[in-house]
Amino acid sequence: MASPNPGGEREKLVSKLPASLRQALKVRAAQLNTDLQDAVTAGILAWQAHTEELPPVDTAGAESFGTWLPEGLYDTFRQDCGTRGVSYIQGLAQAVVLWLEQNPAGDEPAVTRRLIVCNQKGGVGKTAVSAGLAQALAEEGDRVLLVDYDPQGHLSHQLALKAIPAGQESLVTHMLNRDQAKQPLLDLTVAMDGARFEDRLRILPAAFDAFLLDSGLTIFRGPRHAALERALAPLEEHFDVIVIDSPPSLGLAMDAGIFYGRRRDGEKPGRSGLVIPVEAEDTSAQAYGMLINQVASLTKDYDIEVEQLGLVVNKYDSRRGFIATSSLEKWKALGTPPVLAVVPDLKEQREAVRVQKPLLAYAPESDQAHHMRQIARGLA
Repeated sequence: MASPNPGGEREKLVSKLPASLRQALKVRAAQLNTDLQDAVTAGILAWQAHTEELPPVDTAGAESFGTWLPEGLYDTFRQDCGTRGVSYIQGLAQAVVLWLEQNPAGDEPAVTRRLIVCNQKGGVGKTAVSAGLAQALAEEGDRVLLVDYDPQGHLSHQLALKAIPAGQESLVTHMLNRDQAKQPLLDLTVAMDGARFEDRLRILPAAFDAFLLDSGLTIFRGPRHAALERALAPLEEHFDVIVIDSPPSLGLAMDAGIFYGRRRDGEKPGRSGLVIPVEAEDTSAQAYGMLINQVASLTKDYDIEVEQLGLVVNKYDSRRGFIATSSLEKWKALGTPPVLAVVPDLKEQREAVRVQKPLLAYAPESDQAHHMRQIARGLA
């Protein structure tokens, strides 16, 4: 099937690919710093131009796969599949294999992306952006881990998950006392149901004792800034992207979150870093300045590079007058980091929270849902 996207210039491709082939495609696209939609488009165009018969691809156990194609390419591709006497799924698999063969990997290792959604100011929509971004990435085929790193646990509650009680194993245990942990952290994650995500989205719930994380890090004997990475590193092989819903804090826990999102050796620019939700008003700009000062201190202290991947102007309503409209223009005028999306203040997000469902499952065609997909595409 295909459905037009909001911009009208591309249309959604929904088909199936074997899990191994889908993973190879994503890894290769990441290695070459190529958008997934561009890789698939190039593969289909190469398949259409290939005059000789291609060997069949084993598509047994193929799973749902979706991306965006230039408008009209879907229809011509379907017609060509019919002409060549192959199924649409087989044709797509052949196109992906052909693209992989024509675009060999370089020397860069595959690195799990780390997207740290953060702002020192509370109430700007970090949780909504974290959840929506993770859902959009999973919808497009990424294996995504969404981490509730905020001790308030709003993300867990909004997705109908219970926070881990104090004293039980949690992310905090694996950060501060990993040697005492009795089970892998992966076992504490919860799969998010829904046909849109196809078991590709997992949540690590909040922990009640995360309120004590800053004080625990104060007396932590290891490198405090690397505590989050130390805990999450064993999970990275299972996910393409890890999204962190950060606390509204400038403490040690946030230091560890920012450090986790740094650009690693061999990782290409624009893959990992900070996604910063803001509002179109003055106090949000002040909080952004405080966050940037914290980032600057960390990069100097530890000689690292932390990229600001983009801003999300959240809960925007032009009817609030000059403060809103002028603030939006100031955010856009920054240029770097870019504004990834301007998300309107509409009812669907609040309704999804009330019924404790993912936004992209509750209202998949809402403006807010489309803006979450826009953020994901802007980070591709």
